[in-house]
Amino acid sequence: MPKINRPRRGSLAFSPRKRAKSPIPKYQSWPASTGTPVLQGFAGYKVGMTHVIMVDDHKESPTEGKEIMVPVTVIEVPTMKVAAIRAYAKDTYGKHAFTEIWADQLDDVLFRRITMPKDYNRESSQKKFADALAAGNVAEIHALTYTQPAIISGVPKKVPDLMEIKISGDNMAKQYEFALELLGKEVSLNSIIQSGAYADITAITTGKGTQGPAKRWGTALRKRKHSVGGKERHIGTLGPWNPHHVRWQVPQSGQMGYQQRTEFNKRILKIGESGAEITPKGGFLHYGVLKSPYVLVKGSIPGPIKRLIRIRPAIRQGEHVVRMPAIQFVSVQSKQG
Repeated sequence: MPKINRPRRGSLAFSPRKRAKSPIPKYQSWPASTGTPVLQGFAGYKVGMTHVIMVDDHKESPTEGKEIMVPVTVIEVPTMKVAAIRAYAKDTYGKHAFTEIWADQLDDVLFRRITMPKDYNRESSQKKFADALAAGNVAEIHALTYTQPAIISGVPKKVPDLMEIKISGDNMAKQYEFALELLGKEVSLNSIIQSGAYADITAITTGKGTQGPAKRWGTALRKRKHSVGGKERHIGTLGPWNPHHVRWQVPQSGQMGYQQRTEFNKRILKIGESGAEITPKGGFLHYGVLKSPYVLVKGSIPGPIKRLIRIRPAIRQGEHVVRMPAIQFVSVQSKQG
């Protein structure tokens, strides 16, 4: 009898599939430095999807030079504020934060997210930062930035989301000067990435709670004779007698969704200043009317509507060529059905 073989049901990547600790995604790696100091990320809130008509500018594409319809995801990206800068030192145990410099003026709403120490002294922190910089002990400089959901209407909250964004560069002293200039000020997406460039989009996916193996791993449904007693969606076996335990590769029920995922090399088609120009009649479903700057990303991205979306310049761009998209039309037809 020939050996029966097939690929396993469901990928074992990302295992164990547990719930994310926070709705704010975290980055462990950043794009390579381009020389001049620059902030390497941004964040916004997912609005929904629409479509645009644009000229296909991909070389050797069957529709090159012709107008095509492209689905796009809309992300509202109001300006972010820099609350502090943080220095990281590196030793045999890895990187660790050792000092921070906080801005003098912070929004009152930020204190609903964090609690500042009462005895904080900016001068001593700045001196500690400068001494470590002079001694060459600073490995990385990050900016602590926070969003401003209170100025947009689609997200029903005022408490900002706080996150770290790396400041890149070849000269640590110039990075420090650049960070001090940003401290307490607003930054926009235009200063980090341009239309036509490629970016990595990271978000926490839509949570689906506890699901069975058929939905979670895509196992085959059992046949009629094997599904007596309502066991049609059960797996056939938990494994052999030896070894005497259930291996982690066996598909079982558990948490599905609400996990951090990154989609690489998503093309930024347009960065606009006024959301009113692309808001459909009646507003976006479950979101409403755009009032702040926005960005159109080609294709779909992880996460449900209103979820925080982090944007980072592509770290695996490869042979992608940055071209300015020729958008002819953005659909503003009502999404109400």
